[in-house]
Amino acid sequence: MTGTAQPGAPAPRICTVADEYLHALAALDPEAAEAAGRTPEWRLADLSPENFDARAELSRRTATAVASATVTTPAERALAGALTDRLDSEITLHDVGFTTRLLAPLATPVHLARQVFDNLPRNTVDDWAVVADHLHRLPSTLAQYTATLRRSAQRGHLVARRQVLAVAQQCTAWVAGDFYGGLVAGHQTGPSAARLADGAQVATAATAAFAAFLRTELAPVASEVDGVGRELYEVTARAFLGATVDLDELYAYGWAELTRIAAELRAVAVDCGHPDVVAARTALDADPDGRVPVGPALEDWLTRRTALTTDLLDGTHFDIPPATRQVVCRISPATSGVMYYTPPDANLTRPGGIWWSVPPGESTVPVWRHVGTLCHEGLPGHHLQHAVTLTTAELHRWQRTLCHVHGYAEGWAHYAERLADELGLYASPAERLGMLDGQMWRAARVVVDLGLHLDLPIPAGNGFTDASRWSHPVAVDLLTRVAGLDSASARFEVDRYLGWPAQALAFKVGARLWQQARQDAERRSGPAFDRKRFHHTALALGPMGLDPLRSRLAETFRPAAASLDRK
Repeated sequence: MTGTAQPGAPAPRICTVADEYLHALAALDPEAAEAAGRTPEWRLADLSPENFDARAELSRRTATAVASATVTTPAERALAGALTDRLDSEITLHDVGFTTRLLAPLATPVHLARQVFDNLPRNTVDDWAVVADHLHRLPSTLAQYTATLRRSAQRGHLVARRQVLAVAQQCTAWVAGDFYGGLVAGHQTGPSAARLADGAQVATAATAAFAAFLRTELAPVASEVDGVGRELYEVTARAFLGATVDLDELYAYGWAELTRIAAELRAVAVDCGHPDVVAARTALDADPDGRVPVGPALEDWLTRRTALTTDLLDGTHFDIPPATRQVVCRISPATSGVMYYTPPDANLTRPGGIWWSVPPGESTVPVWRHVGTLCHEGLPGHHLQHAVTLTTAELHRWQRTLCHVHGYAEGWAHYAERLADELGLYASPAERLGMLDGQMWRAARVVVDLGLHLDLPIPAGNGFTDASRWSHPVAVDLLTRVAGLDSASARFEVDRYLGWPAQALAFKVGARLWQQARQDAERRSGPAFDRKRFHHTALALGPMGLDPLRSRLAETFRPAAASLDRK
């Protein structure tokens, strides 16, 4: 890249460095190509070892260029801070082997490759031809990641055996459920019919072969020890949060939050007309009027509730850009038991999507449990954040579409669950109980994640478990009893924490940092504080690490006297 200043030449502006970084990254990544205004040939990313190496080297060159770039305006300072934080994180994660060994039950390169097919258009003859091309491309993508994982293992970078087998089991489930065959079902005629059918077969076979590689080659050499230890955990925590935190203080904070939220839950259970939380959950789950059949009826419920929330928020608490008001709600064919969000594309030609992968065997679901999660994934959570980011013209294209910080995004979405309560979006005590279960779950994540990975002792007399040391069964038991998760979802969650060390902090700890940033702004602004303005201003700064975010917000929301002095 040419963003680094030559001897005697003036330093390039930060926007120029970001432009050149995006241009170079577009040659390596389809998402970056889309952000740069190009139509990528393939939506499936290059997962080869060589591509991972090329991306790391590009990050190093860009980080050097950013350090010497000219930065003058507040917008440029935000861009420089975001770039510095993300590039440093990407380089560090690559150097410790985290990026190139990633296997976990959710959002790894394997899952993202499968999700490409969720988002490919399937409306026209040309669309189906593209689907066929990608089905035939999938074997190459999985072979590339096989080579990356194999090289990482040879270098001693390998996740625990539990994670290897969990992903192998998911791949086997996609094969057994005929995911790719179901994708092309109903298209036995037309110019692409034969190629689609053949593509589904080769994609299915490649997925089965990848699962076999995991079981027969990686699993036998993987460690039985689930936790990654403090050294790696400090690296991943810094990367996922974009902030430096005190891990031991967070462990104590997590236990304190469990106690505080438990008291809230008991009070709301009484509001629901029940003597305790367990009785309230049992009665609400058994109420047929509170359950919705899985399938079109559940999609309809998601769609109607999302539309209602949009109407309640727009113009009053937020200004939702018209181009992003639509949210597509779908039941995912995957059966991982989670709800997740997919943002619009860079050009806003594909709407944001809320996907619900219901646990296997469930024919109806108690929707009272999931309104808080819907606020997290949709509005005022992930969808609102992406809606503002994607339509803020002052942001660089890299900021709008490629700057991903778990603590920023998941922290905002978890903060949004509480904000929804503040704004009166929960229609009943039962829905508030469901939201508080979610809050309890995220607090439990903090102690479970830190406890498992750092092998921390469980404090005696904590009121939630009699165990003295963490283990997988102890963590699952805590989530089922304390947060009300079913056993299958609890096992999935614990497996996920073990595969993504410190990512679980992004929710509760990220929300805490968002709340602290708001409290700082309230203190600085005094009676002039405006909640709607704060939220819009914060989101319009664009995604960034939580440390640079607090710095930018402190710069924006100055005390009145200081603002006058600056003028």
